[in-house]
Amino acid sequence: MQILRTPDDRFEQLKDYPFAPHYTQVNTEDGSPLRIHHLDEGPKNGNLVLLMHGQPVWSYLYRKMVPYLTGAGLRVIAPDLPGYGKSDKPAAREHYSYEHQVDWMGQWLEANDFRGITFFGQDWGGLIGLRLVAQFDDRFDRVVIANTGLPYNPDTTEETLRAIETFRSESPTPSLIEMQQAISKMPSGDPARQFAYWQKFCWETVDLPVGLMMQMTIEQPALPVMAFNFVMNQMGLFQYSPLRSSLAKAYEAPFPGPEFKMGVRAMPSHVPTTSASASLSQQAAAWDFFERFEKPFLCTFSDNDPVTKGLEHSFLGRVPGTKGLKHHTIKGGGHFVQEAAPELVCAAIQDLIATT
Repeated sequence: MQILRTPDDRFEQLKDYPFAPHYTQVNTEDGSPLRIHHLDEGPKNGNLVLLMHGQPVWSYLYRKMVPYLTGAGLRVIAPDLPGYGKSDKPAAREHYSYEHQVDWMGQWLEANDFRGITFFGQDWGGLIGLRLVAQFDDRFDRVVIANTGLPYNPDTTEETLRAIETFRSESPTPSLIEMQQAISKMPSGDPARQFAYWQKFCWETVDLPVGLMMQMTIEQPALPVMAFNFVMNQMGLFQYSPLRSSLAKAYEAPFPGPEFKMGVRAMPSHVPTTSASASLSQQAAAWDFFERFEKPFLCTFSDNDPVTKGLEHSFLGRVPGTKGLKHHTIKGGGHFVQEAAPELVCAAIQDLIATT
């Protein structure tokens, strides 16, 4: 297996990211060594909080949460998924299946022998992390999730399956604006069909504009700034834009070139949104586990994330551990609550640990 490694100098002088790196080697299915990076902050004897990120970000996403949690006496572990951040990046699309990520992160978890974990996951961090909870139940004491899910849809209609397949194979690559418009319709439309825009956009955009997208999403700059950066990106010159923010630079740092972005491009297509998806049987088994899961399970979803709005209801009541807890709705938290409302998310985690 060909594996790429981002040079260390790409991560120098990142704003608000002073954390020391830690590395663990696992093995891929063909025996190739794969290095996974993580943060380890706070007192070694503190209650352990595992923070897992999703796509297209990395542990930089948690830079605002780490000080809140360590200041409360908690030990914080925040890994970079393979393909992201300071972790190694397999070079081929087929390497980034859901099951490979679960396997790699499971090896990482066992190698570090983390126990007594309070888990927090968002986006793909939830998809992968919840599978780890199901697989390594004895290592986890509590679960907190935000803007994520455990997708399992065994009853997709033939009409929807045909429509998605036709769209993927015959339609032109959606533009950034077309993709955003489609995603905004997910709560009221057909989620699998709308999400296909994100899947197709990511896979067919060879040099996915991660930094630009994160600057637009998180900082929401003025329209002239957004327009200028958009034009610079269209010209392939965004990295030279005088209006590119430090946040955009940080989220682009793991990717010196398009060849490093295979994980970011490939993983949306592996979200099991339909009955034709891989991992269907594994998702069914995971749901069977969580329908019997009685440890504390807290939801901290935002009220304005178009991708996951309302998905907390797939857990509330269905997972026994959700009962009797004060679940949080984060107003205006957007998709990345770690950026928009870190103090509120950390307070929910701290309160759950203190009261359970």
